[in-house]
Amino acid sequence: MTAVLTRRPGLARIRSAGSPLHLCCLVFAVLVVVGALLAGVLAPHDPNAVDLGNALAGPSGDHPLGADVAGRDTLSRLLTGARASLLGPLGVVVFSTVAGVAVGTAAAWKGGWLDSVLSRSTELVFAFPGMLLAILIVSIYGEGLLAPVIALAIAYLPYVGRLTRSLVLAERERPYASAYRVQGHSGLQICLRHILPNVAPVVLAQSAINFGYALMDLAGLSFLGLGIPALTPDWGRMVFDGQTAIQRGYPLSAILPCSLIVLTVVAFNVVGERWADRVARRDR
Repeated sequence: MTAVLTRRPGLARIRSAGSPLHLCCLVFAVLVVVGALLAGVLAPHDPNAVDLGNALAGPSGDHPLGADVAGRDTLSRLLTGARASLLGPLGVVVFSTVAGVAVGTAAAWKGGWLDSVLSRSTELVFAFPGMLLAILIVSIYGEGLLAPVIALAIAYLPYVGRLTRSLVLAERERPYASAYRVQGHSGLQICLRHILPNVAPVVLAQSAINFGYALMDLAGLSFLGLGIPALTPDWGRMVFDGQTAIQRGYPLSAILPCSLIVLTVVAFNVVGERWADRVARRDR
C-alpha cells in the first residue's frame, strides 16, 4: 500500500516537524540516552566510591551536584544510573512489543477459536496488576533486573496485542491483502511483508509511550528495594537512598533523580504521542 505525500517547502516542513514542547522533549530524551551510553566517560568519579567525610556535601567544583549520604558523587551516580534505568524499560518494551505483535497478528489474521483464546488470555492478564505481578516474581527470584522486566513485559503485552489486533483487522480487509491472497501468498508472507510494515509506526509510537511507563514502574520497584541490587546505581534506588538526606535537610540527592524520572517519562510520552498523532494525520 502506498500513500501520496505532498512535499512542502523546506521552512514549512521544519515548522510542521513538531511543537516546541515536542522538540524539547525529543532533545531531552536524546541527551538522556547519550548520557547513559557515555556514562563511563562523562562520570567524573567512581559512582560507588564512599567518602563519609564528604557526606551530604553541597555542589562544588569537585562535585558539581553534591554528594549523597555516603559521600558518593551525585552526578556520577546519575549518569551511571541512567544505564540501568533505561535498559530495564527497553527490555520491557522489546519483549512486550514482539510478543504482543505476534499475538495480536495471529488473533486478527486467523480469527475464530484462536482469536477467542488469545483475546480471553490477554483479558486475564489485564485483570492482574502489573506491579503486583512484578513484586510477586521478584519475591520469588530475588532482586535483579531480569525478573521485574519479564513481569512488566507480561503485564504490558495485552496493550500491544490489542492495538495490533485492531490494526491488523483493518488492514486485512483492504484490497491489497485480498489481492495477495488471490495470488496464492501465505498469510505469514502477507503479514510480514505488507501488513506489519503498515502498522509498525503506530505500534512503535505506543512502544515509546510504554517505555516511559515502564521506566516509572521499574523506578518504583527499585525504590521499594525490589529491583536493582543495592550497590548498582539506579534512579529509583537513589530516591530511596535520598530519604535520609531529606530528613536531615539536604533534599538535593533525592530531588535530582526524582526529577530525572519524571522528565524522562514525560519526554518519552510526548514523543510517542506526537509520533502517533502524525501517523494518524498522515492516514486520513
